[in-house]
Amino acid sequence: MDLSAFPRVALGSWPTPLDDAPRLATALGGPPVLIKRDDVNGLGAGGNKLRKLEFLLGQAIEDGADTIITFGALQTNHGRQTAAACAKLGLRCELVLTAKVPMKGDAYEKSGNVVLDHMFGANVHICADAEETAETYLRVNHDKAVTLPVGGSNGLGTLGYVAAAVELIGQLDERGIDNATIVVPQGSGATAAGIALGTELLGWPGTVHAASVSHSAEDAEKELRGLAGDAAALLNAPAPKLDHLRVTDDTIGPGYGVPTPDMWNVLKLFAETEGVILDPVYTGKAAAKFRTIAPTSEVPLVFLHTGGLPGFYGYAPEAVAQF
Repeated sequence: MDLSAFPRVALGSWPTPLDDAPRLATALGGPPVLIKRDDVNGLGAGGNKLRKLEFLLGQAIEDGADTIITFGALQTNHGRQTAAACAKLGLRCELVLTAKVPMKGDAYEKSGNVVLDHMFGANVHICADAEETAETYLRVNHDKAVTLPVGGSNGLGTLGYVAAAVELIGQLDERGIDNATIVVPQGSGATAAGIALGTELLGWPGTVHAASVSHSAEDAEKELRGLAGDAAALLNAPAPKLDHLRVTDDTIGPGYGVPTPDMWNVLKLFAETEGVILDPVYTGKAAAKFRTIAPTSEVPLVFLHTGGLPGFYGYAPEAVAQF
């Protein structure tokens, strides 16, 4: 897996820590637990999108871009990290955001990632629906602009987590762990796809469990396999089989970005056992699945923490009511 042929910019601090979580493991009543801390990789309050953006923005700069346009929900972590990366690289950033999550109030609409988007200098366009989103995009697009997909999820972005898979399996090898279950949130898809593809290309015998936070398991798996296939093609690798992949959707609750009681409970569990803060949209719902897997697992468990802390503050009134 030689990634040196792809243009790449340095945005994160690698490798991110792989931390033991013994108190969490005891509370879950299962095997050893480790947390891969992709939430603490520096730029723009950290998070998983930086790995994707290293490749996406590397190619954009190679192509002569002066502007980056991307999309997301109002509290998009991808938008916030893209804005931060553009600030570092001197690129104009246009965030075309759609108010599609049924959350209201100043905390959700003005705090969290939203205020950071503005601090990083992005031009933030908040759209009511898909039609307004399309109109806004047409208005801000131009010949030196590069458009990134939601979540930075395409074949090129997926390479960021192929690289992360190499990093993570190396860390496990150093600990003498040759088999484990990696649990990762599945949103726009490229994070889980890169981990699944990378571990397959390494011949690693463990399991990758993608916990969907937005789509049905069927749709999420289809999207994931498509992204993994696109990334494999970029690497001139065979189409992946991904026999070690599991995809579930039973912790989504009412919908994407909508809190659930299980999510709040597991946020409290991670916080009070390990001092680790999860977010309500991605890691919280994936951790709810992690908690159900743990008691019956026969191998160590790795939770891939994809970040999202600023988005937590968008849910501050709901959190106050819980805790």
